[in-house]
Amino acid sequence: MKTIISTDKAPSAIGPYSQAVAAANLIFVSGQLPLVPETMDFCAGGIQEQTRQALTNAKAILEEAGSSLDKVVKTTVLLKDIKDFVAMNEVYAQFFESDCPARAAYQVAALPKDALVEIELIALK
Repeated sequence: MKTIISTDKAPSAIGPYSQAVAAANLIFVSGQLPLVPETMDFCAGGIQEQTRQALTNAKAILEEAGSSLDKVVKTTVLLKDIKDFVAMNEVYAQFFESDCPARAAYQVAALPKDALVEIELIALK
């Protein structure tokens, strides 16, 4: 059985997908772009601000599902430019300070709406 997770504290889906899906004891958070939920526009700034917004969005979704960033077991970070890795990582480390989740980070050819970063997560309930 699966449960669809949705909150207005994070951007609405811009395609045929859910913000998150809970199944068994896991929550799968769809890739989060740096969209401000109230405007559906990108936050101002560069990679650090976009990383902060994407993770803030993911945090809101996890909280709606009854979970938290402390329960994240895996993240995937998609970057428009791998040269932004260090700057992204500085902000990422503010959200995951200890017992960090497993992670993969990739440079991709393009991201939706020409974002600089997209982050997806898997967490425990």
